[in-house]
Amino acid sequence: MSVFNAYMTLSGAIDADVLRDERLSRRTTYRIGGPAALFVACHSYAALARTISVLAAERVEWVIVGKGSNLLVSDAGYEGCVIVLDGEFSRISFGDDGSVTAGAGTILSRLVNEALKAGLSGLEPCVGIPGTFGGAVSMNAGTRDEWIGRRVRDLVVLRPGEGLHRYGGADVTWGYRATSIPTSEIVLEATLDLEPRPSAEISADMEARLRRRREVQPLGAPSCGSVFRNPPGRSAGILIESCGLKGATHGGAQISPEHANFIVNRGGATAADVIALISRAHDAVRERYGIDLACEVKLLGFGA
Repeated sequence: MSVFNAYMTLSGAIDADVLRDERLSRRTTYRIGGPAALFVACHSYAALARTISVLAAERVEWVIVGKGSNLLVSDAGYEGCVIVLDGEFSRISFGDDGSVTAGAGTILSRLVNEALKAGLSGLEPCVGIPGTFGGAVSMNAGTRDEWIGRRVRDLVVLRPGEGLHRYGGADVTWGYRATSIPTSEIVLEATLDLEPRPSAEISADMEARLRRRREVQPLGAPSCGSVFRNPPGRSAGILIESCGLKGATHGGAQISPEHANFIVNRGGATAADVIALISRAHDAVRERYGIDLACEVKLLGFGA
């Protein structure tokens, strides 16, 4: 593996920003994480395809990252290449039939606001959710009962080593915080079917949802959102709270006093601090209830 060779090959040769030792604490909502050995922000499909090809030839591990809103990076960083999608991957276009097509690099909040301006309903469950559209599709973002996957008409992915592939929305299995899209494939864009609705009604719905989020979630502190998936018929936050862990701390990290399924960075928290609290909450719930909470935070740089 040669990160240096990959850097020298890509730097200045593609439509991308290519950086060495980029601190990922600058690229995550947790504000935690060591450096990525290589960081590439691709502005075009050609740049992405070339990057993947060079990394494969140099046997450099890589990962696609959006805005780092569901990501915890090791304090030691990541020895591979972090790729983000920008430029042409941030385009939004509306069809005459109420559809909207957006690139994977589009900021989700921007897409939600553009749909509001266009008087199109369907993205209200995504209001207040951070990150990119590609990440939202990949993890089927939304609420426990309302998912973005139910709006997907079709999507385009890159299969490394093979090329582009298009899925119909019905070809994908959409579940709670999960899809059947292989993790080896890169979501590039998707088309959603939305419905006309007066913008005033959409806005009122969004405001009500945001108000509920602000009332129960620690939106003012760095975090990565919900730590665990809610088990069937239960609330992960309530389970953790019932174990007496609401407000528990480890170093600079804390199980939020507002919502026990959030672990926040109070300032100077390390990834090790967060992992300690994740383990403590998981083990307490398993011991008391026999429930094995599934972590929905993506971990990077922690090894196998």
